[in-house]
Amino acid sequence: MQRRNRLKIAAAGIAIECATFSPLPSDLSDFHVLRGDALRSRYPFADSYADVDFRPIMQAHAVPGGVLRRPVYDALKDEILEGLKAAGPWDGVYLDMHGAMAVEGLEDAEADFIAAVRDLVGQSCLISASYDLHGNLSGAIMDQLDIISAYRTAPHEDALETRARAFDLLMTCLRAGIRPVKAFIRIPLLLSGERAMTIVEPGKSVYAQIEDLIDGDNVLDASLLIGFTWADQARSQAAAVALGLDETAAWKAARQLAAAYWDARHDFDFGVPTGSTDDCIAMALASSASTVFLSDSGDNVTGGAAGDVPYVLERLLAHAVPSTLYAGLTDAAAVDACFLAGAGARLSLSLGGVLDPVHGQPLPVTGIVKTLRDSEDAGRQAILTVDAVDVIISERRLAFTTLAQFAALNLEPLDYRIVCLKLGYLFPDFQRIAPEAIMALSPGAINALPETLSFHKIRRPMFPFDPDFDWTP
Repeated sequence: MQRRNRLKIAAAGIAIECATFSPLPSDLSDFHVLRGDALRSRYPFADSYADVDFRPIMQAHAVPGGVLRRPVYDALKDEILEGLKAAGPWDGVYLDMHGAMAVEGLEDAEADFIAAVRDLVGQSCLISASYDLHGNLSGAIMDQLDIISAYRTAPHEDALETRARAFDLLMTCLRAGIRPVKAFIRIPLLLSGERAMTIVEPGKSVYAQIEDLIDGDNVLDASLLIGFTWADQARSQAAAVALGLDETAAWKAARQLAAAYWDARHDFDFGVPTGSTDDCIAMALASSASTVFLSDSGDNVTGGAAGDVPYVLERLLAHAVPSTLYAGLTDAAAVDACFLAGAGARLSLSLGGVLDPVHGQPLPVTGIVKTLRDSEDAGRQAILTVDAVDVIISERRLAFTTLAQFAALNLEPLDYRIVCLKLGYLFPDFQRIAPEAIMALSPGAINALPETLSFHKIRRPMFPFDPDFDWTP
């Protein structure tokens, strides 16, 4: 391995979660691309390493969606490879990934990307990657990576911590001149993220074991990836990984983590009450809580759905719900109509059902334009009040995951009786404030019960698709 006075480290990556069941292709417009100083600010921890010549190349991360268009993937990959080639050679490369990318014409997109990086930087360079725990690993990916570390929280609260850990593991191995042992175990288990949260049992206890497995020597790190459910690919399933200096210890740690997850498989549940959309609306109306957060899980944008299925909105209006916030619908044409009419105008229009016509038909409504907003980050948005429901309409597909998004629209969620979000589980901001949460098993591309979908490529047997079979790691 080539050594210098300062270790030369690159950072790059393509991070997107692609649902193969989503009808909406992912495109370049779905990505936020960072370069130069803007990318450097994503890795503040790198500044603490005095012996590092840190060179961020390019990182692109996107809102989850459908399968990524091949020309977009090729362009992003080529830019990263060109940057690595121009500034090399390298001691190490840190890849800032998600792990559930699907690309037109590729069976294993991350393996293709990481193999291309490996071919360029050579075998002597160490490659470390950070992954979302909803990433799907394969043998081809693990063959090319030297180091991998994944999130340990779902809902996610440790993204920066995981990036820092993957970088630190890279530095530790480079300084010591070692290439760690990798113990990788595929687990025939594929649960939706809504059924495998780490803030409730049994996920909480299973993930709590990770720290106990790491001794900083024989076992440097361990990760449990539950996988990404809505990708019909051969690599879609859970996995346990351990890295270390001692092969026996690393494999023991990986087997213990895999067994803990497998043994708890029957105990995983949604963590909140679930039911049909009508049943969940009835539960919300009967609740004594001041505000009920209702998830429209089938059209969950954070899982890759189109975000324009108006079915739950139609049912809310049919139930004549009181003060309700619906966040939201993707419908550029409806936003255009609201901006043309102006704030305070009363108008009739159709909402949604364009991007995902399979699961939703356009919903005719009449309402009053309450708010109009145009911003660089979210694009144009309108709030249309229909009966007692404030409907947020966005021209760009986006997920409402933070309170700041509502504050930008001068909205306080707790002012409403019901808050309907196109999510599965609630993200941390809402977890902290929700008096009560309910999840509707609504129609859409992101079915919270994936075993009801038509999978053709996943390995079988696979729990819960095949409920009764024996397996040991």
